Amino acid sequence: MTDFSKRVESVSISGIREVFEAAGEDAINLGLGQPDFPTPTRAREAAIDAIESGAVDGYTQNKGTRELREAISEKYDRDYSLTIDPSNIIATSGGSEALHLAIEAHVDSAGHGPADDRTQSDSPGQEVLFPDPGFVSYDALTRIAGGVPKPLELREDLTLDPAVVEEAITDDTAVFVVNSPANPTGAVQSEEDMREFARIADEHDVLCISDEVYEHIVFEGEHRSPLEFTESDNVVVVSACSKTYSMTGWRLGWITGSNERIERMLRVHQYAQACASAPAQYAAEAALSGPQEDVERMVRAFEERRDLVLDGLSEMGLETPTPQGAFYAMPKVPEGWVEEVIERGVIVVPGKAFGERGSGYARISYATGIEELEEALDIMREATRAVR
Repeated sequence: MTDFSKRVESVSISGIREVFEAAGEDAINLGLGQPDFPTPTRAREAAIDAIESGAVDGYTQNKGTRELREAISEKYDRDYSLTIDPSNIIATSGGSEALHLAIEAHVDSAGHGPADDRTQSDSPGQEVLFPDPGFVSYDALTRIAGGVPKPLELREDLTLDPAVVEEAITDDTAVFVVNSPANPTGAVQSEEDMREFARIADEHDVLCISDEVYEHIVFEGEHRSPLEFTESDNVVVVSACSKTYSMTGWRLGWITGSNERIERMLRVHQYAQACASAPAQYAAEAALSGPQEDVERMVRAFEERRDLVLDGLSEMGLETPTPQGAFYAMPKVPEGWVEEVIERGVIVVPGKAFGERGSGYARISYATGIEELEEALDIMREATRAVR
């Protein structure tokens, strides 16, 4: 039998999925990062029209339809006054594929050296720096690319300190990842931090991947991107319709960067994916181009839910950094708390699923209704009393 690749053997199934499988069928699911709002009507209707007209019966351009990429470009102009050429955008199968393209195109495996140098180095693979706790894909995609994961400790408020990033950079560092608003913490990086991340990318000539999938779900302050402040081409941005427009199942994201970087990432995309789903592209174009009031309503609802969850956790005596964005809270919890909560019928995710430094925390998603959250909090109170 042909052996499995070491890269794949180094990756396990996500701890989030393990929790789902262990829970009962009637459990309240506070583990899933999926808004409970419907996809905007205009997006659904645009997809239906495209299907019925036959517009989606063939491949689109590898990068995505010109109209979608223009809508994404206009979004960056509207939101951040950034000018992005539509040719420097690739529409992807969700933000997950966008991350994969960025890491695969920029991270070399063991023995790497310059492309024009045939000698082998002693390096075990290029390093990718990322937050710990952080989104599960950063570690896994680094390993799949043959790179070396290098998780970084967060501040007390669960934000990533630029000074920690800069100190961790070595000659083997290819990439550092910034995620704001963040999964699993809900933390939002400050403008000062984003300026520093851009400076670090510029001065150290290291790529910054800015994961901005939750960019519009912000409760305090505002989302800023290192792309606004870079003076080089060392920042690429990943985003998606998944969270902002409640389109997780549509699998439509994108990546933007310099033309030189986009052309390299396109080489991975065209062989692995060819193009993003055509119906999803038409839906995304309509979501991005239409009125945004539904997004604002959703964010207000998430803020109300966040406050309910924070009040409940505080009453239980659980210390929880206040999430300023996304739809997650990450309290410090006593030993055995996660197991007690799950056993009582509420799915939460142990913090260690997001990295070693997540141990002692739990991730709670409040992307569900108020009534379910209130019931879940009652159950959490029982679990808290049981372990204290």
